[in-house]
Amino acid sequence: MQTPVNLFKQALHQQQAQIGLWMGLGNAVTTDICAGAGFDWLVIDGEHGPNDLTTLLAQLQTVAAYPNSHPVVRIPHHDPALIKQVLDLGATTLLVPMVDTAEQAAAIVQASRYPQDDGQGGIRGMAGTRASRWGRYPNYGKEANAQVCVLVQAETREALKNLDAIAATPGVDGVFIGPADLSASMGHIGNQTHPEVQAAIVDAMARIRKAGKAPGILMGDETLARQYLALGALFVAVGVDSMILSRQTSALAAKYKEGLTAAPATTKGQVY
Repeated sequence: MQTPVNLFKQALHQQQAQIGLWMGLGNAVTTDICAGAGFDWLVIDGEHGPNDLTTLLAQLQTVAAYPNSHPVVRIPHHDPALIKQVLDLGATTLLVPMVDTAEQAAAIVQASRYPQDDGQGGIRGMAGTRASRWGRYPNYGKEANAQVCVLVQAETREALKNLDAIAATPGVDGVFIGPADLSASMGHIGNQTHPEVQAAIVDAMARIRKAGKAPGILMGDETLARQYLALGALFVAVGVDSMILSRQTSALAAKYKEGLTAAPATTKGQVY
């Protein structure tokens, strides 16, 4: 059997916009619900979500039942050993936070690639793992590099300063702008819509596109999300599972409690 094609990576290279959802609850049941919703890609968040390798695996297995939704695993840091482990679980697309330099980006690409005979490969260790379906993809070692998708996050002033070099790094498929951390780095913590932050995001997307790479972002505000798509963003997450649950449950409770009067007092059964 041939190693499966990473259709999400293919779509980005063909400049087809992908609409996604952030999943931070760390639970395979909620992942199952989200995976059936129709999103093109789903982030399994290992940076801020309560995930470990076991819960990541469970969610990758869950999403696999929904071939039209692609799982993207956000790892918590750049450690090559962790990159190897997550890829060995069967993830094919990684989202790596806090990438400030082209050197960091290049090291991430190297960690995600197997060594190749042409000397253009990386340092990923070889093993018969779930990624190769326990050896059932006989050419996985030679085919995997082409299917791994590397997305790096630019979310600081330093990253913006080095953005052209980061985006130009061979093997980087897309650059994700982290609006929350970026706004904090720019001195506007909690204010992602500040004009200075928005100007930086718009400029960053143009620079990423100029480098021939895919820009991405998370934005729950519909107006801004559509604006980013119009500017050429190619992978846009438009919501977060925990926030959807939080807001909708609060709204539902408030809907029925609003205007509710207290039950009339009664003396029946009372003892004086």
